[in-house]
Amino acid sequence: MRPNDVDAVALWPGAGSDRDHASLLAIEAALAPLPVLRFDFPYRREGRRPPDRAVKLVASLRADVAGLCEELGTEPGRVVLGGRSMGGRMCSMAVAGATGATKQGAPPDEPPLPAAGLVLLGYPLHPPRRPDRLRTEHLPRVTVPTLFVSGDRDPFGTPEELADAQALVAGPVTPVTVEGARHELAGADERIVEELRSWLGR
Repeated sequence: MRPNDVDAVALWPGAGSDRDHASLLAIEAALAPLPVLRFDFPYRREGRRPPDRAVKLVASLRADVAGLCEELGTEPGRVVLGGRSMGGRMCSMAVAGATGATKQGAPPDEPPLPAAGLVLLGYPLHPPRRPDRLRTEHLPRVTVPTLFVSGDRDPFGTPEELADAQALVAGPVTPVTVEGARHELAGADERIVEELRSWLGR
């Protein structure tokens, strides 16, 4: 199942890169004239290297989507959200209504952020060599069409581990495995663009 009535695509980078990552630029060029907006998280905009906590990242993402919709005259439910690694994970959390807050004195989860779909490039299922620390708690609350693109040599999640995680997603899932690729999906931009265009029906 593909996203319907898409007015724009919004993308966020992984923890170690920024909005000008080559893969995000390739997607923007390939999907024109569909608007593709690329965003940085606060720590990048402020010139810091360590990522902020998930609470701040998700809040920033929600604000970016609100600004995008105001600029384009659309609504969140007509925007595909996604990104690389951490960026994609934060999108999936926002769509699931997860804030990333801890239980001690933390605010409750928010209403899910509407979206036309999710694009998760190199979803960081768990830290390398730590398959016991799965990042899957929110996935059963993801109800939108979701495209996963991952390498079969990704230390953040094997194809088998990712298949188990994808089975938790409530919405329709389109899994894509890039042979020989690691977490960075280096050299796979053409494949990523091809799969994304197909998934969007463009």
